[in-house]
Amino acid sequence: MSATAIHLAPVPTSPIEEIAPLVARLRETFDSGRTRSLEWRRQQLKGLIRFADENSDALVKALQADMGKPELEARAADIGQINVEAKLALKNLKKWTRPQSAGKVPFMGKSFVVRDPLGVVLIIAPWNYPVGLLLSPLVGAIAAGNAAVLKPSEVTAHTSAALAELLPQYLDTDAIALVEGGVPETSALLEQRFDHIMYTGNGSVAKVVMEAAAKYLTPVTLELGGKSPCIVDRTADIPVTARRIAWGKFMNAGQTCIAPDYILVDESIEDELIRELEKSVNEFYGGETLENTDYTRIVNARHHKRVSDLMAGEEIAFGGESRAEDCHIEPTVLRNVSPDSPIMASEIFGPVLPVLPVKGVDDAIDFVNRGEKPLALYLFSGDSGTEERVLGETSSGGACINGTIMHIGNSKMPFGGVGPSGMGAYHGKYSFETFSHRKAVLRRGFKFDIKMMYPPYTEKRTKMVKKMM
Repeated sequence: MSATAIHLAPVPTSPIEEIAPLVARLRETFDSGRTRSLEWRRQQLKGLIRFADENSDALVKALQADMGKPELEARAADIGQINVEAKLALKNLKKWTRPQSAGKVPFMGKSFVVRDPLGVVLIIAPWNYPVGLLLSPLVGAIAAGNAAVLKPSEVTAHTSAALAELLPQYLDTDAIALVEGGVPETSALLEQRFDHIMYTGNGSVAKVVMEAAAKYLTPVTLELGGKSPCIVDRTADIPVTARRIAWGKFMNAGQTCIAPDYILVDESIEDELIRELEKSVNEFYGGETLENTDYTRIVNARHHKRVSDLMAGEEIAFGGESRAEDCHIEPTVLRNVSPDSPIMASEIFGPVLPVLPVKGVDDAIDFVNRGEKPLALYLFSGDSGTEERVLGETSSGGACINGTIMHIGNSKMPFGGVGPSGMGAYHGKYSFETFSHRKAVLRRGFKFDIKMMYPPYTEKRTKMVKKMM
């Protein structure tokens, strides 16, 4: 099989001078009340579904031109998110938007919670899953009744251009707009006042986003990453464990925010696990990834060099081939890695997997807790007590037992980080909640007006209140 060639494209841009008027136009639309209508929300959600259905082939071609993504991964892990999220929102929109009773308090009346749209929101997406991570949050923003500005990544230029050309044909362009470009355009966007900002990417840029948001006290949702650990104890089924780790790690060439970043394995099974990992990789890719259409490329030369440099001086258990001209790094497993080495200092975000032996689950838990809280944590174990301990004694955005990646696929669960790995959550109803304000409302009648509430506060009334308390 011949690999899909990557074609570099110029960074697409939107005129910076048009950004402020664009945001103003969207705010005017929101202020008109148009986006509050449930019918408007349904129309936009149906438009997103039609967009995905009618343009999936074009989006696959764009993703292949940008990253050499296998068609199956492009459809299942990226484009497919749109229909899943939009159909769920359509099905539940009436229920989600219905006022929620908060019960009755004696003499106070009826209490309920109303979900209000926030206003005009900004969604900034990364390059690793440039379709799903842009439009999946948009589903929640639309369902909640907001206007939205979309900022796709300039790194995946073909995909950005395809989205800019095709998406406006399916959505209300007075309420939903897309801005292309790099740092200058993003900076110009961040100078505007938004009612919520959602950013998916790395922690360094997240700090810039938060700093800009602070100017207007704008709330933010941050979907970041970190070094997601994978713990393997001696009770695990090693062949199954190896297949599931290899799939989760090397899908999209490791360029996944919740990919296993490193393995902490019981030292008694380290050699067996590495052998099974190599066996799994060979089964997946036929022993060859350079010309294999089932294997993604590194997104660009800068990231290729970054990941290649992290491997320098490390002991390679298998893999290790790196070709800059093809933006290719084959699936690689490292062993005898020092916890203090550069590759253990930051998220790898590439197809390189360090394996670190530990004496047991106590050491693994201690190792995880010495680092920053990760976006995901993986445990492979046949022991329920170990499962309880790891879940109870560590903190992570999400976790998966005896599997990798797949917890993100259930839209009925929140997806988000904790601490440095993120702030807030989305997917399904959680996206709707993220882009909504929960307004507390109390409704009283006129018939019962208890005068003891009002001055003068006599001694008798004070005593009565004390008894009631």
